[in-house]
Amino acid sequence: MNLNEFQAKELFSKFGLPVPNGKVAWSTEEALGIAKSFPEPKVVIKAQVLTGGRGKAGGVKLANSLEEVEKISSEILGMKIKEFTVKKVLVEEQMSIEKEMYLSFIQDRDNRGYRMIFSEEGGVEIEELARTQPDKVMMVQIEPFPGLVPFQLREVLSKLSPENKKHARGIYQMMNKLYKLFIEKDATLTEINPLIITSDGKCIACDGKISIDNSALYRNKDVIEYRLPEDENPLEREAREKQLNYVKLDGGNIGCLVNGAGLAMTTMDVIKHFGGEPANFLDLGGGAKAEHVKNALKIIVDDDDVNTIFINIFGGIVRCDLVAEGILNAKKELDIKKEMVIRLLGTNDKIAYEMLEKENISVFTAMTAAAKEAVKLSKQQGV
Repeated sequence: MNLNEFQAKELFSKFGLPVPNGKVAWSTEEALGIAKSFPEPKVVIKAQVLTGGRGKAGGVKLANSLEEVEKISSEILGMKIKEFTVKKVLVEEQMSIEKEMYLSFIQDRDNRGYRMIFSEEGGVEIEELARTQPDKVMMVQIEPFPGLVPFQLREVLSKLSPENKKHARGIYQMMNKLYKLFIEKDATLTEINPLIITSDGKCIACDGKISIDNSALYRNKDVIEYRLPEDENPLEREAREKQLNYVKLDGGNIGCLVNGAGLAMTTMDVIKHFGGEPANFLDLGGGAKAEHVKNALKIIVDDDDVNTIFINIFGGIVRCDLVAEGILNAKKELDIKKEMVIRLLGTNDKIAYEMLEKENISVFTAMTAAAKEAVKLSKQQGV
């Protein structure tokens, strides 16, 4: 679960991380009211959407008067950034910035632990910086036990440039507090970019990102309350409510319905290999019933980007005849007009073949042959 910047900063504050004064506004009038509450109406207006590239898209701008606040907030509210419509903005006081840095904690699956990433060059894309100037990015591997320990921070801070060493204590505190948040909230990412040093020497989290592990939300009830319907893709929200593992992908037109995460990823790879573009990741799971299959197909059918549906099922725990029943129910009830390619193999597959053949629906047994057919049909539809 990803949080908006204003939500991330609310959590930052709860863990003692300093942030700029600011509030979220859902209208131009609210934005004006927030700006009027500051000693000076010099503010930053930031689009609040769950995607990157806000600045490049014109979703982050400075306003130096109430007239500019009104003009800029009205321009940003309602604008589109990627597939998201901006429905709220964060209005914050402008900061006097002396230096920008970067700080984050991420899960390190390769080493079964965590990693801290720190750079004295903040306000930029860290991936690009790591690629072009890797010497400017410091990475610290953290074991789950004992976790982040003081000597690791001292080692990083000892490498600060001479002009930044005077801020070592403040940076040390930011690192400790951000790590505490990362661990206690079961985060997969906590990021401050930029971590700024103000002209009076204060360390401030000027921007923030937090991603929480969905599997741990049951013990983070306060985080669940941050979920806003307008922030979610409607199809992903519907899938979650129906207990389906679904992720919408950009630019694809082949809807994938698969059982098992490994097979789902393989299916997407095979589609790409043959020149197609998957429109989604959808894992039915191991114990799917007919109703489950029908619900999954409805989500794929409702995706306007999809012109071809690829159903790829290997029946181990799941029974192929129940999948076939779900397909037939969905085809009848949802009046599916989109091209459909089906590959079924495994438990009760012969029964499934008979059920589908009675309705003049052909079935593949080989995944590669089915994937080729799905790609071919998707390209024909696109002509």
